Amino acid sequence: MSSIEGEFRGFWYGGFVLLVGAALLASAAFGTGGAQEMQDRYVQIAEIEIDPAQLDAYKAAVREHIETAVRVEPGVLALQAVSEKDDPTRIRVFEIYANIEAYKAHLQAPHFKKYKTGTEKMVRSLKLIPVVPVALGAKTK
Repeated sequence: MSSIEGEFRGFWYGGFVLLVGAALLASAAFGTGGAQEMQDRYVQIAEIEIDPAQLDAYKAAVREHIETAVRVEPGVLALQAVSEKDDPTRIRVFEIYANIEAYKAHLQAPHFKKYKTGTEKMVRSLKLIPVVPVALGAKTK
């Protein structure tokens, strides 16, 4: 397999896992509201590369952050972190907020600031990608 094929396979797999996760979150995050409610949502994907020597510490920090944010922030509808199977230092976080104001409030929350400060030296790169939901679906059970 060429390096390009390997990169594509890794990218495709990571994207597939993220989309499956997104589908599982869709019914809870978007509810049964209409198109306007879906348009009001703020959705993004964070692409993060972690220093391999600090991967376990990063995973613990992101777990704590996500559990807290979903529990205490009403505007945080869904946060899901996944890593690529072949390169676990490449993390993707799928984020759904009630609206842009909820996202801005999240950035000011004490637990988010703790996460950012605590992981600052663990993160080699971060790319935030605002996205627009096209079609999301999930079974609740």
